[in-house]
Amino acid sequence: MPRKPYTLYAPEMQTTNVVFASPHSGRDYPMDFLRKSLLDDLMIRSSEDAFVDLLFEPVVQMGAPLLTANVPRAYVDLNRSSEELDPAIIEGIRRAGHNPRVNSGLGVIPRVVANGRAIYRGKIPLEEARERIATRWHPYHVALQKLIGETRRDFGEVILIDCHSMPHEAISSITPTDKKPAEIVLGDRFGASASPEITDRIAEAFAATGLHVVRNSPFAGAYTAQAYGRPSHGQHVVQVEIDRALYMNERMVRPSSKFMGFRKLLESVVADIMGAGKDMALAAE
Repeated sequence: MPRKPYTLYAPEMQTTNVVFASPHSGRDYPMDFLRKSLLDDLMIRSSEDAFVDLLFEPVVQMGAPLLTANVPRAYVDLNRSSEELDPAIIEGIRRAGHNPRVNSGLGVIPRVVANGRAIYRGKIPLEEARERIATRWHPYHVALQKLIGETRRDFGEVILIDCHSMPHEAISSITPTDKKPAEIVLGDRFGASASPEITDRIAEAFAATGLHVVRNSPFAGAYTAQAYGRPSHGQHVVQVEIDRALYMNERMVRPSSKFMGFRKLLESVVADIMGAGKDMALAAE
């Protein structure tokens, strides 16, 4: 049995109602999975939010908890519903309605990585899919629910920053030639997963550093935002997508020379976001 599918980094004392999670930065690839895959060791990592957990590591010293995945996204996607099962890759599953994520191969057990490259030669048994969900997906979400619930109980309201990265090539290809490509995309499901005031403050924090910020296009927030964002109940989720070119060499899947500088910049952004959380907590009182 591999190590725990997640790691929760808890501060010595939690001083903020802002919590952080990185569901796609896991890099514990089971050897039997790698042997079954059609992809080499670099290609299999192309849909991974590589090093996002390390980018946000300083938040723990700043008083915020950080929940990070150890299990890789290509093995089981923690930012999908456990019901998003793909009949094209899992034996014994019937197609149930139209789901664009499943249809494109990005269900809870992904069929492809970036650019639609197939992971497997054939299908995997239903029992294997269920085992992955039971031993990896469910423990992560139990931990996330507990973290959100305890923070909301202690501070009155909670803000979850769901941390992700996006391929530079993908974001550049959909940007009009007369506009600068987005460097940060904030997703709040068009206001359904977080109050506009919270998303405004987060956008301002990133923009203050000179980063180009857009909202809800092309990423409006996936399962985590949909499942846990309840702004009317004091529970806010904002998905943050970061251009990978800002901190890593995508082709080699390793941090670039810009990594530490960008991580330092993120610390100032996080400090501003925590300030917004403090204002909210005071208002809740």
